[in-house]
Amino acid sequence: MSLRVRLLLAAAGIVGVSLLISGFLALVLVRSLEFDSAQLALDREALTVQPRLLRAACAFPPATVTAGCPGGRLADAVTYSDRVNGLVPGGGDRILLLTAANSVSFDSADQAVGLQVQLARVRRVGTGTASEGSLQIGGTTYLGSGSSLAARRNPLGANKFVLLRSTASLNGLALAQLLPIFVEAALLALAIALALALILSRAVGRPVSELAAAAEAIAGGDYSRRVAITGRDELGVLGTSFNRMAAAVENARTQQRDFLANVSHELKTPLTSLIGFSEALGDGSLHTDAERSRAAEIINEEAERVLRLSQELLDLARVEAGQLPMNPGQVDLRAVVEQEIEIMRPRAVKRNLAMVLDAADGLPPVRADQDRVRQVVANLLDNAVKYADPAAPVDVAIRNGAGRVEVKVGNRVTGSAPDPERIFERFYRGDPSRSSAAGGVGLGLSISRELATAMGGRLWAEVRDSEVELRLTLPL
Repeated sequence: MSLRVRLLLAAAGIVGVSLLISGFLALVLVRSLEFDSAQLALDREALTVQPRLLRAACAFPPATVTAGCPGGRLADAVTYSDRVNGLVPGGGDRILLLTAANSVSFDSADQAVGLQVQLARVRRVGTGTASEGSLQIGGTTYLGSGSSLAARRNPLGANKFVLLRSTASLNGLALAQLLPIFVEAALLALAIALALALILSRAVGRPVSELAAAAEAIAGGDYSRRVAITGRDELGVLGTSFNRMAAAVENARTQQRDFLANVSHELKTPLTSLIGFSEALGDGSLHTDAERSRAAEIINEEAERVLRLSQELLDLARVEAGQLPMNPGQVDLRAVVEQEIEIMRPRAVKRNLAMVLDAADGLPPVRADQDRVRQVVANLLDNAVKYADPAAPVDVAIRNGAGRVEVKVGNRVTGSAPDPERIFERFYRGDPSRSSAAGGVGLGLSISRELATAMGGRLWAEVRDSEVELRLTLPL
């Protein structure tokens, strides 16, 4: 089922449920109003029946109810019962006559004689007062309204009466009044809701379809595919995120191709040397011991170079995958830097470079893997010595910061300055004119940055004109 159909069904379902709830509440409200209106009408009718019941009790009904029965004569019970039945309104109403003890002495429907009846509420209607309430008689619910028959004598011993009206007719009336309006409103609301849902489904479905098509294109190898979904809503954010993801995938794919090309290039030169000199040793084209010794030295150097490249690639893959083992502990960073400077000093001397260390006193130990810290510091010093201008020293400084210790390795480079945004990329060399034999394979700084991050630190570069400063921070 498509998203558009699901949105339409969801809108129809929401409208349907809302209409059912609102219809039920409207029915309850209308029914309540209808019942109150019917109760008031029944109260008024009961007050008009009261004087008729008083006259009906007389053998000769007087013109008014205030003069009493002529000669005090009452009608007999049968006559009185017939007269009361004649006063019952139509439409299923009934009259009850009650004794002083609220016991039914007469029922126009001949069902409730002897029952106890009590009306709980009293309402003022015009100049009269009526008792009212709801009664359950014989499984049927009635609205009741009544009043007293004064203190007059009554042929049936009654001094109260109740006029009853069934609520079944009121329920039917309320439903009959509400149902047409409810059906019309439901159809109109459903039509509007479906129209809005259709518009919304198109607004949502079109970007989703575009995203799906773009995802399929990227999966098929078209990494340049982007979507034209903008805005500040969720779909706009999703479109922007998708484009960023696509750009990252394209960049990663490009880096992967470049990485494979660079690895192939880096391996090609030493492998060519290995093959060439090994063939020369095997076919006897090298005649002197010196030539054979030099060929063996070159084979050994190139083999070590291939091994070093393989090891650096393996380290880079492990650290990026988070699989390089770390043994964090307390490391004296100053001692590590001093030791690595001494190791690097002979190479610096060959290039007539001075190495200057400026370390603050009382530096606290950092929490890191000592072997990995040595590897990072060695790469930073090696990079500085390798590319430094002999006319300027290699400056190394160690400072204590807020919860961290920072190492700065600065030097002035010859030729073009490196790009600080790319200096940590794999196989990147700030001076492209240098061969890989002289400048390494370009993985040292990439590995160093990954190691620094894995130890909770940070490694970055700052370049000002020809001045390059590599900065490493490690947590305490």
